[in-house]
Amino acid sequence: MSSNPRVLVTNDDGIDHPGLHALAIEIEQSGYDVTVVAPNYNASGLGAALGTITSRKPIALQQPALEGFRGRAYSLGAPPATCVLIAQLGAFGGEFDVVVSGINDGFNTGRSVIHSGTVGAVLAAQNFGMRGLAVSTSNTDPIFWRTAAHYAVLLLSALENASPRCAVNLNVPSLPMDQIKGIRWGGLAPFNNIRSSIGKQTDTHIVLKMVPPPNPPEVDTDLGLAINGYAAITSVHAGSEVWSDVVHPNDEFDPRQPIPAVTVGDELRPARTYLS
Repeated sequence: MSSNPRVLVTNDDGIDHPGLHALAIEIEQSGYDVTVVAPNYNASGLGAALGTITSRKPIALQQPALEGFRGRAYSLGAPPATCVLIAQLGAFGGEFDVVVSGINDGFNTGRSVIHSGTVGAVLAAQNFGMRGLAVSTSNTDPIFWRTAAHYAVLLLSALENASPRCAVNLNVPSLPMDQIKGIRWGGLAPFNNIRSSIGKQTDTHIVLKMVPPPNPPEVDTDLGLAINGYAAITSVHAGSEVWSDVVHPNDEFDPRQPIPAVTVGDELRPARTYLS
């Protein structure tokens, strides 16, 4: 990686979100070459969706000024994963070394990370051959953006020397810096700190409501660590394949053989990428 790594900062809450601004400014002030490329709307919950991409519908592009940020900033009429794709294709001055997404106001923990646009941007980056970091904090009043941004910069230094396509999910309690107990590895919890349930259903409508998870998270999970005052990190991988000892690429399908599955211990392998 270059002596002054190029960092792409994006998010799913949109170009005007204070978490994005705090993150971009903190990374820039730490000596990185930062470019911001973010949606021009709130794209929360879209995961790694690219939306409809067609030459018949140009993507809106603007260059807003972000107060306190000296680098270039762009807003696109596209979800965060598409922002990452367009940036890595060279629209904003060549390829980037690392993608950092956030800061999201609300934890992105547990198996539900696949639905998060914050995490989705980083999984897209991984799929395109890049390293990435997703950053979230708890939704409090006030929100301590600077604390989460501080830990993001701390992890950036480690990501500089990480293996290609490394993707890390970081959740930081919204607390003053001196109240964070440390940073620890955490597994994905069964749920995020809230989950969906059916609130009301009629013949024509369904209303979803958000409720707490059914059980407290275990202390070694990302959510368990975060609600107990630790910054929690998890290395994640999407765009993968599953292979067993008896099923290999180019084998003829045999319906008598069990289908490979990670739930029975079969091997997870990253898919190939043409953008690495």
